[in-house]
Amino acid sequence: MLNRVRSAVAHLVSSSGTSSQRSKSPDLPNATSAPLAAPETPKSPRKKPGNEVCRPQKSLENPVSFSRPTFLQLSPGGLRRADDHADRAVQSPPDTGRRLPWSTGYAEVINAGKSRHNEDQACCEVVYVESRRSITGASKELSHNQGFCFYYWGLFDGHAGGGAAEMAARLLHRHIREQLKDLVEILQDPLPPPLCLPSTPGTPAVSTTSQLVSPQSCWSPQKEVTHDSLVVGAIENAFQLMDEQMARERRGHQVEGGCCALVVVYLLGKMYVANAGDSRAIIVRNGEIIPMSREFTPETERQRLQLLGFLKPELLGSEFTHLEFPRRVQPKELGQRMLYRDQNMTGWAYKKIELEDLRFPLVCGEGKKARVMATIGVTRGLGDHNLKVSSSTLPIKPFLSCFPEVRVYDLTQYEHCPDDVLVLGTDGLWDVTNDSEVAATVDRVLSAYEPNDPSRYTALAQALVLGARGIPRDRGWRLPNNKLGSGDDISVFVIPLGGPGSSYS
Repeated sequence: MLNRVRSAVAHLVSSSGTSSQRSKSPDLPNATSAPLAAPETPKSPRKKPGNEVCRPQKSLENPVSFSRPTFLQLSPGGLRRADDHADRAVQSPPDTGRRLPWSTGYAEVINAGKSRHNEDQACCEVVYVESRRSITGASKELSHNQGFCFYYWGLFDGHAGGGAAEMAARLLHRHIREQLKDLVEILQDPLPPPLCLPSTPGTPAVSTTSQLVSPQSCWSPQKEVTHDSLVVGAIENAFQLMDEQMARERRGHQVEGGCCALVVVYLLGKMYVANAGDSRAIIVRNGEIIPMSREFTPETERQRLQLLGFLKPELLGSEFTHLEFPRRVQPKELGQRMLYRDQNMTGWAYKKIELEDLRFPLVCGEGKKARVMATIGVTRGLGDHNLKVSSSTLPIKPFLSCFPEVRVYDLTQYEHCPDDVLVLGTDGLWDVTNDSEVAATVDRVLSAYEPNDPSRYTALAQALVLGARGIPRDRGWRLPNNKLGSGDDISVFVIPLGGPGSSYS
């Protein structure tokens, strides 16, 4: 039975052209070496992990518009096949050479013609963080003892072009590294974080237990701040800085469009899952499904969007209303009482229709067709600084947030087995696959491989992508139940939480 399942997966992958498209590029570094891509400054004789960047591999024919993650090691011919909308061959890192960090599995496939190129990007890195104290003058011995590494995975789903996704894949982990430099000593100290950092090296920090106000003060006792919340704050700040960099460089560096961002940082025994957009992550642990993110769409963030429109009506111009109605209000309905809801409501009530209610609603549509200002279907992400309402000068960016929601999973609180995994996927996976179906695929595929076989996680990523893509038929790509498969770009990371991966923790 195991051999039949394993053969079926291998047959599906080989029929899609994956195995024949693997290049013969040099081996990948292993999990304890430097990151996976070319160094920023090749003249430097030695570099710590994290001083290098993950540079997407670009097509030689069109070096600007199309690139794929370097860790795929695609040859020029492989890049052309990866860009083929008709064949839609599944791409994965080659079997030859060293694995991705943590024995991570990865697979991707291009869309069925939705956009000219694959607008998803991915990054997988081991990043070294050096204390800012050592950079500003602490001793070399102190510097050596106080650095640490974090593991990093990122999926970036681009829209209106791939420039923002490519830039985020190259640079976001560097912003996270910069934000963590202030925390190197703090995170390794069991004491509570200091209230203030010293302005110069060697100056003692202000303790959180210091009495800063008199007992008679009206101020409440100081809030407790955890180490986890410092890492969360570092990731949130990094997203904001990445977005600001895109705003500054959007012209000179052709940073077109925007992207959703789903990032995982493993640091000191914990997974930090940060999501801004409609990509998602789940943990499958002993058959149990643990959601590690949620989608940010016009529907899920309706009240935030409406509140902003209510507080700043100038952002709506004379074209939109912050109120929501079950359908577009017609002029003949002026004076009638119609169902509506505003920024404060989860339910519905009736109001008298006035002239302003004839404007187009700020949030309209349902499900995948829901839009902000009739334009964009996601409400968090990076980029989109030039996005405007069609045939209008109204910018949409003020309604879009670059801040992710970060969820924390403590790996030390549970004894994981080799079949426990964290699955990351862009919306191309989740549009046609639910959590239970993903969990069933995890069980089916991993049970066909020995627990110590590192290729099992790549096989799982391939199976998930193939299951969402479907097979070509007369009426498009179809799933086994004859429903439409995903016509979008699909990218999947599978990160093992136990077994081979545990040796890297």
